[in-house]
Amino acid sequence: MKNRLGRLGVAGLLILADAAATPYAEPSGPVPIPIRVVVVATFEHGQDTGDAPGEFQYWVERYPLTATLPFPQGNRALRYNQAEHVLGIVTGVGKSHAAASIMALGLDPRFDLTRAYWILAGIAGIDPAKGSVGSAAWASYAVDGDLGYEIDAREIPPDWPTGIVPYDRATPYQQPVPVGHPGGSDQLFHLNEGLTGWAYRLTSDMHLPDDANLKAVRAGYPAYPNAQKPPFVLKGDTITADRFWLGAKMAAWSEQWVAYWTQGKGVAVTSAEEDTGYLQALTSLAHAKRVDFDRVMDLRTASDYEVPPRGKDAVQLLASEAHDELSGYKEALLSAYLVGSRVVKELAEHWDHYADRVPTAKP
Repeated sequence: MKNRLGRLGVAGLLILADAAATPYAEPSGPVPIPIRVVVVATFEHGQDTGDAPGEFQYWVERYPLTATLPFPQGNRALRYNQAEHVLGIVTGVGKSHAAASIMALGLDPRFDLTRAYWILAGIAGIDPAKGSVGSAAWASYAVDGDLGYEIDAREIPPDWPTGIVPYDRATPYQQPVPVGHPGGSDQLFHLNEGLTGWAYRLTSDMHLPDDANLKAVRAGYPAYPNAQKPPFVLKGDTITADRFWLGAKMAAWSEQWVAYWTQGKGVAVTSAEEDTGYLQALTSLAHAKRVDFDRVMDLRTASDYEVPPRGKDAVQLLASEAHDELSGYKEALLSAYLVGSRVVKELAEHWDHYADRVPTAKP
């Protein structure tokens, strides 16, 4: 079977996910599968179905993505909805996994991704000044939080707000903002504002899951009006770092770092680990004419607050998050599916309207 797939080099070999999966009719001839939407999750625990969910399981079970496609060059097998041409991928955690998996998919000859829309739908930390656990944020900007210089905070001058310094600069937030990273990596990614605005407008009226757990978590943040709200959909940007940072000082740094690199246009709302890797790969694939970067979206839902609740410090917050489940983990997983799937279904089920024209709304 592996040799046959390599010989065809095209869409072909689909393995049924389970006994309830719909048989797939293999196309005749070397014709790649035209994909309408790619759903990107970053992790999944255990199986794709039937156990404790990660970011992928709701998509597989509820969308559904019933067919399984072998993907040995990636983190795990792909999932596919044949009727709506929706493809799902789990990249693995962190920027390196995200970039490698997306690049591998983009170069896979089985798929025609030239008109595909992309949506990363994953969980993240959230600044309590901007939103509440369970909320969903559509990003226009993603900023890399790892690239740069760093001096330990115990050795920085007393007037420095942080020991993290941009490449090609000698002090934090030194102007002018560098044009780019001297090694060729991208520090800043700006997504299609019109598409982001359209996705936000399509989902902004949604009532997201709320429960006693989220209410109890929110109660720890009385000084933050937005953290007191039930989960809601908002627009807000994301910072990507392989380090899972937390605490009020790091949250203040992320806010300034995003404002610096976007020259005041972006607002840091969520923190995650994969977005700039995902977007770096898509940028390269767009250069190769294999994808359309104007069709890329980034959605993050809040699984936890970046700063500790009243009465606790950052060390205590770290202890709880290192050993316990993130405070809004289960609700954030469901919010990511509910918000993301509304956009995916609109695009996939009305393909005649969106195939050649990217939807837009004023930013």
